[in-house]
Amino acid sequence: MTNVAQVLYNKSNKEIVTIHPEATVLEAIAMMAQKGIGALVVLDAQHVVGILSERDYTRKIALHHRSSDHTTVAEIMTSKVITVNPQQSVEECLSLMTDKHLRHLPVVENDQLVGLISIGDLVKATMEDQKQLILQLQQYISG
Repeated sequence: MTNVAQVLYNKSNKEIVTIHPEATVLEAIAMMAQKGIGALVVLDAQHVVGILSERDYTRKIALHHRSSDHTTVAEIMTSKVITVNPQQSVEECLSLMTDKHLRHLPVVENDQLVGLISIGDLVKATMEDQKQLILQLQQYISG
């Protein structure tokens, strides 16, 4: 069964895009648009203190008519961040994401951010695992 470390290793884009909590929301949204991503990990002194997603922006800026250029990331980020470690299985992460309605999980090892996985990364890994299992079963049946 595939684990988070293998998912990170197989990712085509290994870049972890982060932002400081005192940056403006406008800076964060511009960074997400430029990188074509839907979430940023918020780091303060190399420690994960939050995550900012498009969902946070929509619900906490757009719906409340707040100003993106006068609001800091810290004001709207999700601060109760659920993280995983590289040894956790894809299955555990998918279950966690489903139960908690998450789309991204920061990967932390020894209190350091080592990656970010998305639900898409996990679905891709699951599909690859299933493909390998089907191949093994076909080979077993064929003799």
